[in-house]
Amino acid sequence: MGGFHEVLFPIEVALGASGGPERVTQVVTTATGREERNTRQADSRRRWDAGYGVRTLAALSQVVAFFEERRGRLHGFRWRDRLDHSSGPPGCAPTPLDQRIGTGTGVRRDFALSKTYGLLHAPYARPIAKPVAGSVRVAVDGMEAPPAAFAADLASGLITFAADAAPADGAAVTAGFLFDVPVRFDTDFLEVNLSAFAAGDIPRIPVIEIRP
Repeated sequence: MGGFHEVLFPIEVALGASGGPERVTQVVTTATGREERNTRQADSRRRWDAGYGVRTLAALSQVVAFFEERRGRLHGFRWRDRLDHSSGPPGCAPTPLDQRIGTGTGVRRDFALSKTYGLLHAPYARPIAKPVAGSVRVAVDGMEAPPAAFAADLASGLITFAADAAPADGAAVTAGFLFDVPVRFDTDFLEVNLSAFAAGDIPRIPVIEIRP
């Protein structure tokens, strides 16, 4: 039975990969020529081809070993998205004010990490399940909480405040963090042609986002 391995795909390969978010939209054209558009899933799903990041035989060998340990599509793993792996703007270190993740009630202690895209028309709150160890910072009403006041679950993205540190009623809870994407290989077969690789061709190594 498949599971999830809390291990990061070789980062030097992932940073050279090609891919991005995918949406599933159903488009129907009516008799009048107008379109009706609906989505079948609330969240986007990201896909990459890791083959673009393979530049040496040593890197290729490392990916093959990683693939074998994951048993192909069987087990999930962590993936670092070069374009989008921080709660803040690209190139900026996370701050505890980056993302609003909830509002205190005086009793509530658990808050799930998320990242919001867009501002006015239809903001999208993306669940973040795989924060990076040591990167999570939290604030309550603009004041950063000390590390002893909360715990961050690196396997689920859940922030839990200590029993004596629950945010007050109406207090804005915000967070900053680095994060990985939970993924799996989208194939059980890696076709590697070493003669083609030496000539500049790259293997196809599909990777797809999952909900762990």
